[in-house]
Amino acid sequence: MHTKSVSLSGGDALATSRAYASLEADAVVKVLVNGGRGAVCEELRWRVEHGQLEVIDWDNLPVPESSASSQDIDTPQISREIAALNHYLADTPISLVCVTDTTLTSQFPSIARLRATHLARLCRAHRIPINVADMSELCDFSFTATHRFVDPVSSSKSPLQIGVTTNGEGCRLAGRVRREIVAGLSKDVGTAVTKVGQLRKMARKPAKENEAPAGDVEGEDSTVATPNHPVPVKVPGSANPEESNIEAARRQMRWVVQVSEYWPVSRLAAMTEQEMNEILDGEVAHEGIIPSLSTNEKKSQHGLDLTRPLPKQTKGRIFLVGSGPGHPALLTLATHNALTKHADIVLSDKLVPAPVLELIPSRVEVRIARKFPGNADGAQMEMMEAAVEAANRGLTVVRLKQGDPIVYARAGEELAYFRAHGYAPLVLPGLSSALAAPACAGIPVTHRGVAESFIVCTGVGRQGKAVSLPGYDRARTVLVLMGIARLSEVVRALVATEHGGRRDGPGYPTCIPIAIVERGSMPDQRVLVSTLEDVESALASVAEQRPPGMIVIGWAVLAFGRKDGEGGDAGEGVLEDVEVDEEEQVRRDRRRIERWLGGRKWDVWEGLDAGWADL
Repeated sequence: MHTKSVSLSGGDALATSRAYASLEADAVVKVLVNGGRGAVCEELRWRVEHGQLEVIDWDNLPVPESSASSQDIDTPQISREIAALNHYLADTPISLVCVTDTTLTSQFPSIARLRATHLARLCRAHRIPINVADMSELCDFSFTATHRFVDPVSSSKSPLQIGVTTNGEGCRLAGRVRREIVAGLSKDVGTAVTKVGQLRKMARKPAKENEAPAGDVEGEDSTVATPNHPVPVKVPGSANPEESNIEAARRQMRWVVQVSEYWPVSRLAAMTEQEMNEILDGEVAHEGIIPSLSTNEKKSQHGLDLTRPLPKQTKGRIFLVGSGPGHPALLTLATHNALTKHADIVLSDKLVPAPVLELIPSRVEVRIARKFPGNADGAQMEMMEAAVEAANRGLTVVRLKQGDPIVYARAGEELAYFRAHGYAPLVLPGLSSALAAPACAGIPVTHRGVAESFIVCTGVGRQGKAVSLPGYDRARTVLVLMGIARLSEVVRALVATEHGGRRDGPGYPTCIPIAIVERGSMPDQRVLVSTLEDVESALASVAEQRPPGMIVIGWAVLAFGRKDGEGGDAGEGVLEDVEVDEEEQVRRDRRRIERWLGGRKWDVWEGLDAGWADL
């Protein structure tokens, strides 16, 4: 695609993702949209201002006088647009066309889908391949999930670029497969894609039986940035007679998105048809459907398990265990022993990564919580009941949580439940992601002369309710867990000029540094650094999110400079500037940001320090 032109129809978040992929391939990007620059999202406008792409107002494209309205085109407006585009394509070399405004979340999806049908016909007449979002029948090609490797010294693009496509069988899974290729790919990924494709077909089956239009069923690309939207849950034991076939298909597609994003690849590859039906059914309180890792998975080259089974006890016991931020090297010795020497069954949260689960001997049953957005309470009860049931059989149960079990992990509820059922669980602390993830990202939460204290809070309350965020304190770092999916709400609450509302204290200046740390301590760790005024545009520019993630806000974010070591002096004098007047302080702060980001509005740091590979 080097120097070839790509035309995008649409100015939404998905268009941003397509533009980013095209620019990564060194293509020339032209965005065609009614209304021109004023009708595209902020990220695309930013790229226009920096000369990265061109926005063309479809309404201003000339239509030759000789062009007559086509009788088979639905509306005069669409007829004019197709005629204008036909004239444009005749004079402008275009290699690919991408249509992004056809998803259900678009402003006028019905009109866009009508236009897309004629666009596809026109492109084929000009022999131009076309991709139409959520309308696979019109697509000549699928977009790949790409990764462009960069030179570690100069940060310039290298020739090495990978792309993964599942050809419509698992769009969300494709991004995850790409990340794992970069970090080191497991051998059963192909099987996982096949199973996800089968699951996807099963999810769409109710809508097909009802002969519903393709656009009535929400596709995986309809939620570009985050998979963390509530998943409708069936009432346990109910056939949900009021649920239509289309509603059932939409609910089931949400489950496809969830398992594609969160389940280990080996677990996806091991899915049976019965398990797929249980996943799509969503009866989270039904006994026995917590997804388990196969006990036949080989943990060594020869599949040997040399661990001597421990003698069974008459009454079982329960461990509440923290797995740390994710990297197996950051497990505590107590947690490692609980997993490898004592456990008969491990009940794991979904965010515990596969490398930690792979440490567990093959004789140990492993179940993964179905705690997805929208069914957290049901899945929580399911895991607690499973733990008590296993302990009643004399088994040693390890309830495995990410980070530290008592930091926003609902350990208090589980402690109370287990005690009420006759068990006093042993709590094994873990290294909290709130502190470990920033450290792995090169961000101190405290630093002399920059930050004297820190506070840990959550971005969302119980059952999705809003929570109060701390007010601005120049010498304090704010660590927000579970807040990325609600980044816009968090930013608005922090910078609002009025007091009260979701913020307890003074408002934040818009130039305050902020970092989003995703998959901290893992090989595919990503750190996005920016300011409160630009972080939303920055997050939109990096396409899909990588759960789990957290937010770091405050001057400590820039204390160590950028990943390459540049801008390390930006934090000097942060706490000394309280003596100057407010206007001068703002000028100095903006100069700090300028030095830190090197004149850019944000920066992205990919990957973990190479030294972790030896640990």
